[in-house]
Amino acid sequence: MRRPYSDQPSIVIALIAAQSFCAAFFLWDVIADARRNAELGPVEQFLGLETAATLALIAGIAFEIRVLMRLLQRKAHLERQVSLAARAFHDVVEDRFSDWSLTAAERDVAHFTVKGLPISDIARLRGSAEGTVKSQLNAIYRKAGVGNRGELLSLLIEEIMGHDTPATTGAPTL
Repeated sequence: MRRPYSDQPSIVIALIAAQSFCAAFFLWDVIADARRNAELGPVEQFLGLETAATLALIAGIAFEIRVLMRLLQRKAHLERQVSLAARAFHDVVEDRFSDWSLTAAERDVAHFTVKGLPISDIARLRGSAEGTVKSQLNAIYRKAGVGNRGELLSLLIEEIMGHDTPATTGAPTL
């Protein structure tokens, strides 16, 4: 899959550099033409149009640089926010696992479950039988006070969102 240009600032920087080279060439040409016309007489109408186009190109480059800088700052900010959210989610999950007194094996299974892995993959990764994983999942659900994977995830998401619902207490709802 191709990455969008926003993920490849080097391409945008290269394009801005090429535009800057062109702008420098056109600016040099305008200055040379203006000097030549000053010696020869009145300024040609074409020189005015060429000057305006060159100045517009320079203004466009300045605008692109400013937009690129803002986009890179925004991207860095969003990456920091995602990192903080991931750490917060991990902390909530670990706190809940401690509250539920999950064993080390149950924690492993619970982590894989939260990540969305199917039972067969969890069993393969842990080197255990699918029946063992199912048994551990049942113990996790019982300790968390939920009935299935969806409810477990919902419970953890509710905790992260800070909602004080009966589901966040770990007790089964009636």
